Amino acid sequence: MRKKKIRGHKRRWKEIESWRLDNLDLNLTDYLLNERDRYYAKIRVHPWSGLSLTNSMTPEPTRKTKQKILKGLLDIYEAWKSQLDKLGQPYYLKIWLFEPRFSQSQVVCAIGDNVDFYENTFFNPEKSKVLNEDNYGELQGRLESFIWEYRLDEDHYDNTEVGEPEIYASRQDYEDIKIWFAKLLKKPHRTSKFKEPIGDITESFSFKRGDIWLGGQK
Repeated sequence: MRKKKIRGHKRRWKEIESWRLDNLDLNLTDYLLNERDRYYAKIRVHPWSGLSLTNSMTPEPTRKTKQKILKGLLDIYEAWKSQLDKLGQPYYLKIWLFEPRFSQSQVVCAIGDNVDFYENTFFNPEKSKVLNEDNYGELQGRLESFIWEYRLDEDHYDNTEVGEPEIYASRQDYEDIKIWFAKLLKKPHRTSKFKEPIGDITESFSFKRGDIWLGGQK
């Protein structure tokens, strides 16, 4: 799969600023208190949001563009924290900082019965890592004000991934998927078996794609 070239950086920077401003207000009444008790702000900036319609891979943000997005995440976190502190009740609020899949980074919050909802979202390996704030240039000081917990960024599949032959357009499609999945399972991964099956799902297979740091302030 070829990598696309990102053009129009100044236009992207304007979109990043619009995304940042649009997310500073948590809108507690509509999103948290009345709807689902949890909310998140993903990076909704083209071309890092949505699906690619071509057989190409979008490069991750770099340099000044990455700095602007990270600043947006930090600003959103701090704005949300100020609003959540006024509620006078426990809450979950973290920046999920992905590397190298930086475009997956987001700010996530929850209140009420969902405070613990995200605690086990990511696998916590025995061997930990420390976030190197030096890699983030002028934002290093702001990052140092956070406590960063290390987790694994993984892609997950389960034993039903291939499915039954009748769901495919042709027998060849079915055989191709079987071969792809068999090759995939030969790569390094974690296997988790479920004590109680979820339908036909009895085990999952997790493949490391990178690192995640969960950052929060006291």
